[in-house]
Amino acid sequence: MRENELSGVIIGCGMRVHTALGPGLLESAYEACLDYELKKAGLSVSKQMPLPLVYKDMQLECVYRLDLIVENKVIVEIKSVESLKPIHAVQLLTYLKLANCKLGLLINFNVLHLKEGIKRVANNL
Repeated sequence: MRENELSGVIIGCGMRVHTALGPGLLESAYEACLDYELKKAGLSVSKQMPLPLVYKDMQLECVYRLDLIVENKVIVEIKSVESLKPIHAVQLLTYLKLANCKLGLLINFNVLHLKEGIKRVANNL
């Protein structure tokens, strides 16, 4: 499956989680439930995957952790905040670059309608 197809499945799974739980919970709860839904949909998902930082000839292990990475193609960054800020998208773009991925989804579950809390972030490798 390509990134755009995966993003549709991920968003659908996120909507199921949001419909069942609503806003107001901790990010970790949404992460666990979305992980469950994605695996139930038959997708390969890694949760809290370490992301090393490479700078020149130096590598720092386990500096960052990705909330979810689906099929080793799409990074999902989960939030439960009052509103998404520009820095959230910038951070996700940095993760995409470090992981050499093309697409990321920033999903804020602390909204009335999940479609208002979803932002696609593309890395133009």
